[in-house]
Amino acid sequence: MRITTNVYPKEQRRDAWRFALKRLSLTLDEADDATLYGELIQFRASTGIDFIRVTGTPQSWTIDFRDRPATYWLALVLDGTATVRDSEQELRLSDGEMICGRGDSPVHLSFSGDNRSLIVQVPHSELSARLKTPISGPPRKIATESGTARVFSGMLRSLADTISDITTDQARPIELAFPEFLVTGLLDNAPAKAMGGAAGMRAALLERIFQTIEIRLSDPELSYQQVAAEHGISPRYLQKLFESINDSFGHYVKVRRLERCRLDLRSPLHVQKSISDILFEWGFNDSASFSRAFREQYGISPREYRKAPPQEQEAVELLRRGRPGRKERAARVETMESEPELTGEGEEAAGLAEAPMGPALLGDTGISRHHHLPATPETIHWGYLSKDLKPALHIRSGDFVTIEALTHHANDDHERMVEGDPGVESVYRWDETGKAVDRRGAGPMDASAVGRGPGEGFGVHICTGPIHIEEAMPGDLVEVRILDLKPRPSGNPRFAGKCFGSNAATYWGFHYNDLLTEPKMREVVTIYEVEAAGGRLPTAHAVYSYRWTPQVDPSGVTHARYDYPGVPVDPASIERNYDVLRNVEIPIRPHFGVIAVAPAYNGLVDSVPPASFGGNLDNWRTGPGARVFLPVQVPGALLSLGDPHASQGDSELCGTAIECSMTGLVQVIHHKAAGLMEQLRDVDYPLIETETEWVVMGFSHPNYLKELGDDAQSEVYKQSSIDAAMRDAFRKARRFLMTAKQLTEDEAISLLSVGVDFGVSQIVNGNYGVHAVIRKALFTS
Repeated sequence: MRITTNVYPKEQRRDAWRFALKRLSLTLDEADDATLYGELIQFRASTGIDFIRVTGTPQSWTIDFRDRPATYWLALVLDGTATVRDSEQELRLSDGEMICGRGDSPVHLSFSGDNRSLIVQVPHSELSARLKTPISGPPRKIATESGTARVFSGMLRSLADTISDITTDQARPIELAFPEFLVTGLLDNAPAKAMGGAAGMRAALLERIFQTIEIRLSDPELSYQQVAAEHGISPRYLQKLFESINDSFGHYVKVRRLERCRLDLRSPLHVQKSISDILFEWGFNDSASFSRAFREQYGISPREYRKAPPQEQEAVELLRRGRPGRKERAARVETMESEPELTGEGEEAAGLAEAPMGPALLGDTGISRHHHLPATPETIHWGYLSKDLKPALHIRSGDFVTIEALTHHANDDHERMVEGDPGVESVYRWDETGKAVDRRGAGPMDASAVGRGPGEGFGVHICTGPIHIEEAMPGDLVEVRILDLKPRPSGNPRFAGKCFGSNAATYWGFHYNDLLTEPKMREVVTIYEVEAAGGRLPTAHAVYSYRWTPQVDPSGVTHARYDYPGVPVDPASIERNYDVLRNVEIPIRPHFGVIAVAPAYNGLVDSVPPASFGGNLDNWRTGPGARVFLPVQVPGALLSLGDPHASQGDSELCGTAIECSMTGLVQVIHHKAAGLMEQLRDVDYPLIETETEWVVMGFSHPNYLKELGDDAQSEVYKQSSIDAAMRDAFRKARRFLMTAKQLTEDEAISLLSVGVDFGVSQIVNGNYGVHAVIRKALFTS
């Protein structure tokens, strides 16, 4: 990510700068608006370490990672001087000096002149296995006059100078060395009190032992006797040191060797090396034992891991040092206490003996489960979203879900799309005794607003879910991988093997007030047959059409217009026109119209207007092969899918697509905020990725529930415009290119004009949508 205040008008620079800093857990405290300048460049290494270079005029800001307490941070002054204050101390930092603290220890930095600094945020997991006894107390200054810390400071300065050009591959040696340098810098010359007394001194000795092991990992003859002798201690005392951290020398060495092999397997620098070459280089001497140990540690074989796409490789827990964490240890089939005693001879001393371990907990790469979520009255919600809905299903990241999605237009032809299908019939049941699903929309249940029925049709879509995603929290991203989507066959024996959908040209369509022929105020329903089988490309063709006539629902309410979802159409009240769209075939492109996480909003939310939570996106690119990324707004995400379409054009001009019940197979991936890959770091909007494109979704009001006040769900229908949606799509696409692709603003704007296609997603959902299609082929590397 790269941001400079120069691209903003002078009166907007302070707010823009404050926002940019805040996104990276830096809070602007003081600055002179008349002279304010700031530039921020962020680079995230593959292990999740964030490097942030901040350049500015005189100002002060606070480093505050309390929202990410499981981190350490380090600040290095590159140019200028800084006064550092926290609740316990005040320090002065000059060029090249550093200070380090825990995520829960904020500090205030004040610069009296022009300045440049490097802020580094380090996930706790990168240091926990090396820093067995974390340094306690307030943030600590690291002396850089000599020794390791001086070399460390020089390395970070060089990184800062090249941060705008460095690549992930080029940064790998730095990210590997960083934990070693930081741990050594913290421990060098630290007083016993700061290190926790005698226990801290033992921890410091253990850190030096770790460094020795790291240097000699490639030595197949490495033994704990050799390491003990090098540090002037007895072999028994070395074993006791490892026992104090619930580990053993052999296990620690094995895990470190496995991690080094894993990193080499994914590195382009070692792509020409065989797996055998890599394992022998890191001290293993038995391919079978190595493969078995690798699978136990990471839940995947070395060969499968090497072939996996980059995103799947990154899902393996990164750079795990030493023993697994507490939760992982609990997951083992046998505990560490059952590990055999080491003899100091041969493979066992070198860490090659097979420890009795179960599979580690690997998050996204753990064992995936497959679920089936049918559409029933208990598993759907009709016409609304809500953070208070009870989950219909609980899943973990990586799980697969076969999900049934029903169209809310099935009663446009009950005979073809409802009759004989027990699942659809159970949801659509509506007779004089009542409805299976009474609420249809986010309106009042007593129909006191306009009198249509419970929920008032303020929202129309049948949404299956919600699905609770384990550990998903606000600020994270949910990725929905759409693997397959097939039309639901008719349950009526008369139409066995055939699939049908409906397209309704309605009063909310863009065309409605611009009709040429009489009667002008008309609504027309066209029924399509969707051919999803056979030896040719799937297509749809029109079967017949009819004009909407006033329909009396089973509750006795007359619907002069198509204003309430699921109203049964009386076949005797309509005139069917079979002479429609002759010699026309529409290639089908099945997709979910609605893909939503629950909005962070108190109350029910109309399912029609899309926004930052996703929702009624109505973009045909969300079909098989697509990945849809949504920012999580509430714990568990509460994912819902619905509004299945057989085909739709950009704009969905007449109000609907070919609305067709479908069954899909999806995989759900949870991306924690702290571990987002580069192109997803800045995504706070729905983003679609296909094999060849990124599709950035813009809306007239990207967060209308907050933007438009208490009457937002009404005002959004009145205040939307294509201009506003285009503006939002432009801004998001510009931001995507500047953050994910590291372009300057001028570069991004030129590319947007000459190489990016903007299109109208839909103009009928209250909150109009415009998308930017960024082709991956534009980028040569």
